[in-house]
Amino acid sequence: MNNVEWKERVEKWKAKQEKRGLVSKDDDGANDQGEEDDYLMAEARQPLWRKVPIPSSKINPYRIVIIIRLVILTLFLRFRILTPALDAYPLWLISVVCEIWFALSWVLDQFPKWLPINRQTYLDRLALRFDNNSLSPVDFFVSTVDPLKEPPIITANTVLSILAADYPVEKVSCYVSDDGASMLLFDSLAETAEFARRWVPFCKRHGIEPRAPEFYFNQKIDYLKDKVQPTFVKERRAMKREYEEFKVRINALVAKAQKKPEEGWVMQDGTPWPGNNTRDHPGMIQVYLGSAGALDVEGKELPRLVYVSREKRPGYQHHKKAGAMNALVRVSAVLTNAPFILNLDCDHYVNNSKAVREAMCFLMDPQLGKKLCYVQFPQRFDGIDRHDRYANRNVVFFDINMRGLDGIQGPVYVGTGCVFNRQALYGYDPPVSEKRPKMTCDCWPKWCCCCCCGGSRKSKSKSKKGERGLLGGFYSKKKKMNYHKKGSTPVFDLEEIEEGLEGYEELEKSSLMSQKNFEKRFGQSPVFITSTLMDEGGLPEGTNSASLIKEAIHVISCGYEEKTEWGKEIGWIYGSITEDILTGFKMHCRGWKSVYCCPKRPAFKGSAPINLSDRLHQVLRWALGSVEIFLSRHCPLWYGYGGKLKWLQRLAYTNTIVYPFTSIPLLAYCTIPAVCLLTGKFIIPTLTNLASVWFLALFLSIIVTSVLELRWSNVSIEDLWRNEQFWVIGGVSAHLFAVFQGLLKVLGGVDTNFTVTSKTADDDEFGELYLFKWTTLLIPPTTLIILNMVAVVAGVSDAINNGYGSWGPLFGKLFFAFWVIVHLYPFLKGLMGRQNRTPTIVVLWSILLASIFSLVWVRIDPFLPKQTGPFLKQCGVEC
Repeated sequence: MNNVEWKERVEKWKAKQEKRGLVSKDDDGANDQGEEDDYLMAEARQPLWRKVPIPSSKINPYRIVIIIRLVILTLFLRFRILTPALDAYPLWLISVVCEIWFALSWVLDQFPKWLPINRQTYLDRLALRFDNNSLSPVDFFVSTVDPLKEPPIITANTVLSILAADYPVEKVSCYVSDDGASMLLFDSLAETAEFARRWVPFCKRHGIEPRAPEFYFNQKIDYLKDKVQPTFVKERRAMKREYEEFKVRINALVAKAQKKPEEGWVMQDGTPWPGNNTRDHPGMIQVYLGSAGALDVEGKELPRLVYVSREKRPGYQHHKKAGAMNALVRVSAVLTNAPFILNLDCDHYVNNSKAVREAMCFLMDPQLGKKLCYVQFPQRFDGIDRHDRYANRNVVFFDINMRGLDGIQGPVYVGTGCVFNRQALYGYDPPVSEKRPKMTCDCWPKWCCCCCCGGSRKSKSKSKKGERGLLGGFYSKKKKMNYHKKGSTPVFDLEEIEEGLEGYEELEKSSLMSQKNFEKRFGQSPVFITSTLMDEGGLPEGTNSASLIKEAIHVISCGYEEKTEWGKEIGWIYGSITEDILTGFKMHCRGWKSVYCCPKRPAFKGSAPINLSDRLHQVLRWALGSVEIFLSRHCPLWYGYGGKLKWLQRLAYTNTIVYPFTSIPLLAYCTIPAVCLLTGKFIIPTLTNLASVWFLALFLSIIVTSVLELRWSNVSIEDLWRNEQFWVIGGVSAHLFAVFQGLLKVLGGVDTNFTVTSKTADDDEFGELYLFKWTTLLIPPTTLIILNMVAVVAGVSDAINNGYGSWGPLFGKLFFAFWVIVHLYPFLKGLMGRQNRTPTIVVLWSILLASIFSLVWVRIDPFLPKQTGPFLKQCGVEC
């Protein structure tokens, strides 16, 4: 904050104090310094954030319309059930079942949006209350599997943006998980660490945003506009040259990795690379930065950068990304043990260098912070075309649904851009707020009060809650632990810890001895067990870096999690490829809350697949994970009752795992219009005036709900329409395949994969958008759109042949058929590609109109000779 802004804030504060009568106008100029000190103290006591509710003028009409729409929907379904179409009974029955399912899906999706809110943070107050020494440390997690599919230069940019974050360097540690044991990533991180020695001080000296060099140098802005210092211009040009050289070195490593030698990779010291067999290798840890001597070019300390590759052996279940994240939790707890964890995908970089401070406004709040399991940031993306044809930005989800959940118990965890409370990952319950003691009458004996108030139950609950407290007190008083230098055994001995039990009373001793079950819960690592009991983080006393590295190798061994609760109650939860939803759900069931943080400058940005095939496969993966959760014991329909999960939050989680099953009624509903046009039947009998009113009221309520939703969320109508279109496209393709694949996988044990084959691509800015990849997912929507287009032609042909009376019923059928075609139009556009840059809409309407006009032409028969005079026909009587 500059001096002008500071003086303005002091003046505003003084004006408020004058209104309250606490400051006199005659005192101006006499006690300026004292008033500024008072302002500082008053400002430091203010909350670090505030809840900004949606104005009642925007949210109340929205709620009223939701209720009205629910009533209209009920009356509409009543009308549909009580007026069957007898001549098309099977079609009518299918359509009614589909409409009932759509109504239930709408309820699941709509009511969790009942209490949307915004939140505003105050970074200046955070700076006044906590200096750099008192800010909490943060461990960053970056996960990657295959550097040939996830380019190392992208991972390097993510790591560089983390190392250059606007946060005290001694409080930042970056852990990169290499689940593919790739020497390419190992060497790339070595180059990244060397380049960071120059990049980090450059960013902090000039306040660079964003601090990922690839995206900073590609910005189409005039960098000289606000930076007139000649030194900056010279440094920027020199830094850009160094970054180009850095890219050349990384690309050389990638080119070298394309062909693996027959004898395997060899490191620079001549020893074989331990990860030559990606499915059978030991655990590997390498600390690049943060150790002694790893300073930047200015001689200042740099954040710690650690490479981690967990051990893998045949015959062990490794649980993919969730298992890798749990390994990072244990490694970081042993090496740094920061109380907070921020996880990012390898293609999501830090776009706002103050993002961690934004999260600390919530996590370090004295009241709210202790109850928060995580702070979730929205996902924003680069490299998506302006029209966002396949709704890659997910604006409706991130700006409407997530803000609605923030008003209940908190947003769901979406897999990246999330700052965790480490204690919540350990499966602990949130602290219980102290309740005021009940008022009792002094005229009753004390024993009577105990009996009436259920004192025995309270004492039991206190003893249970006190177990962790006693253990925490014991660990704080324990003597220093010794470590043993053995190969694969734990470095620290639990027996040394248990010697401190001798001085406790019998009750305390029994409580503490029961905590040996921590080994069954967390695994056999006394250092890690000790770290779980340190709410404020930090390392156990009497440890050194060499012993901690050995212990870190031990906790990432492939057999460490056996017979423990990892993946069941602790860390990232196993059982679904969408482990993010499952992990957040378990935390909310325990009573934790989460917060949605949307700073003005997006905190993180990433890349998303923009062509049709890749987008469908991404949606398939998400939907398959939801089906797996639905068929597991963690299904929100039956899990967690009697806990602390709020009902609207349960509705939201139910919606996240049930939505793939909407694909079945959606596919049927998109097929019905074509069947009606081809057979001449319709799912609705002759409309009466009352029926017309219900139809009209339903469509108007849908439109008004959408308009009011856009009004309070500030989402554009184009984003809402793209989301609606892709809901149909994904529903009849990826979601449908996910349902059957999930049923086969969970019930039959058959794991199926749908392959993608690349065809062609252009080299322009959005060349990937026009990349056509054939996949099985394209079959259902292609069939649907062709079927409906043929049905439109057939329906119009039938109406032309049957005369004027058949046009009335035709319009209702055409309306539903065009609804399907319009929603599948982006799919058709992606399917056809560029087509020599001919607009797809021209091709589509050309086919339709040409077919219709050809039928009319044949009906008129203009070239046939016209018969003149009276028309004579046989009388049928033989003369």
